[in-house]
Amino acid sequence: MFSSSILLQILACALYNNWWPMLSALMYVVVPMPCLFFGGGSTQFLISRDGGGWMDAAKFLTGASAVGSIAIPIILRHADLIQTGAMFIEFVSFFIFVCTVMCYHHASLDDEW
Repeated sequence: MFSSSILLQILACALYNNWWPMLSALMYVVVPMPCLFFGGGSTQFLISRDGGGWMDAAKFLTGASAVGSIAIPIILRHADLIQTGAMFIEFVSFFIFVCTVMCYHHASLDDEW
């Protein structure tokens, strides 16, 4: 699923002969970083009510980078740097990426593996 998300990201750039949409691929790298640095590589802290300075900062950074993944194509379209079709392909790519993360999170919660 992650590979198809990256493929759609590249197609949004290649089909419209404009590489500005690849800017939102940077956010795909930034989204899992708070989990790696502050959550110990686990996604458990995202659903817990326990907090602390670092846990709250990790939740905020995860949310901000997820919103940035949606906002970047919208801002690029508003500035007429990309076309509408590229923006919608970016949204589909982000949706597949989020589904991939949710599947990983669900699989990591199962103790039967």
